[in-house]
Amino acid sequence: MDRAILLADMNSFFASVHQALDPELRGKPVIVAGDPEKRHGIVLTASYEAKKKGVKTGIVVWEARQRCPEGIFIKPQFHLYVDFSSRILRIMNDFTPLVEPFSIDEAFMDVTGSQKLFGSPVEIARQLKERIRGEIGITCSVGVGPNKLLAKMAADLQKPDGLTVMPRNKMPVLLWQLPVRELFGVGHRYEQHLHKLNIYTIGDLAKYPVGILKKKFGLNGETLWLSANGIDSSPVEPDSLNRVKSIGQQITLPRDYRGNEVNVVILELADLVAYRVRAGEYLGKTVSLSLKDTNFCWLSRMRTLHKPTNLAADISAAAFDLLQKHWSPRWPVRLVGVTLTNLFPSRIEQMELFGNREKIRGIEKACDQVRERYGKTAVFRAVSLKEGCLEHVRYL
Repeated sequence: MDRAILLADMNSFFASVHQALDPELRGKPVIVAGDPEKRHGIVLTASYEAKKKGVKTGIVVWEARQRCPEGIFIKPQFHLYVDFSSRILRIMNDFTPLVEPFSIDEAFMDVTGSQKLFGSPVEIARQLKERIRGEIGITCSVGVGPNKLLAKMAADLQKPDGLTVMPRNKMPVLLWQLPVRELFGVGHRYEQHLHKLNIYTIGDLAKYPVGILKKKFGLNGETLWLSANGIDSSPVEPDSLNRVKSIGQQITLPRDYRGNEVNVVILELADLVAYRVRAGEYLGKTVSLSLKDTNFCWLSRMRTLHKPTNLAADISAAAFDLLQKHWSPRWPVRLVGVTLTNLFPSRIEQMELFGNREKIRGIEKACDQVRERYGKTAVFRAVSLKEGCLEHVRYL
């Protein structure tokens, strides 16, 4: 049975909240800005009346005033937005318990098992829109699809107050002609890399050999190809916001670091990350390494481990491997970050009877106990005492 997934996206949410609370603002160009009194504040949200005048999210206030002199500027009031978001989620939960907040103004719904009660997915989407409009006073755009990806892409096609159905077999007609940047998950940097491969549309990406993409971008390359073909098996998870998804540590270096100096920093960061992961009683499967050079060029790479871990030895080994494969020892480094992702509770860990992992685990646990009693700087690696190494990493 195909899944039925909805994505409800509130239209111009912050501005719509103020229009719902004050009827005199309805139909007028409302602009919610970080600090309307300061010329360097930025626009957080603009109503569709203001958007028609050219006001866009992220532009500075003075530019918004030039484009829309009659605009009504309002300071953000986040407690109102949280309250409205909670009320909207309660309406969604009336249709299904499988509701996953995606942001303060977006949420996924899995209505696969709700159709006998409320009708087809399209009928549920219409009822949802009517209830949000009637009970909350704002409009939303809803996308309907067989998975979260297509529901999200569908919701973006018709704004405001839209309802779009996106079955997989309609994806070539509705999406493949769009620029590749329009695909969910493709940012500016990936767009540049894809253009170098002569990939300019979502259809170009969908038809590109997946093996080349995997070789070029690793697992992310395969994920992009699957997304371009409308393939997504991720579930709707109601408790997704209640779980820690990653734990990381990064530091900006006081000077250029190269070669073994970077290794020492990675060791220190891996120790700190592992300590925090164990304190939260987690295990993680994916290690990410982020580096930035003196020209502020970023590199971020990740590696999935064979076994989940909370040990600094495993985290640092994976980070060393990423460093060796993707960064020349001659290149200077000014920022280093180490992160462990794909976390889950450590109580389901598979213990080993043989090998030295239990010994390493015991050593790191003993170090944790010393740090908890005497502070994070009570225990550190001897290599950190070498001349020229980053002694103050220990004090993060």
